[in-house]
Amino acid sequence: MSFIVKKSVQEFAKKNNIKVSKEFYKALDKEVELLLRRANKRCLENKRKTLMAYDV
Repeated sequence: MSFIVKKSVQEFAKKNNIKVSKEFYKALDKEVELLLRRANKRCLENKRKTLMAYDV
């Protein structure tokens, strides 16, 4: 499952005059997944079903 939108990353890169490798997308996607897993864990520990900004 992919969590990022490559087009958005490409637009960011273009605005900042940089390039993005294929490996970067995979690494970024893994980081986002880890962030979501941590936020989900915190959410469940607090007996909620809604992710909140402070779970990040």
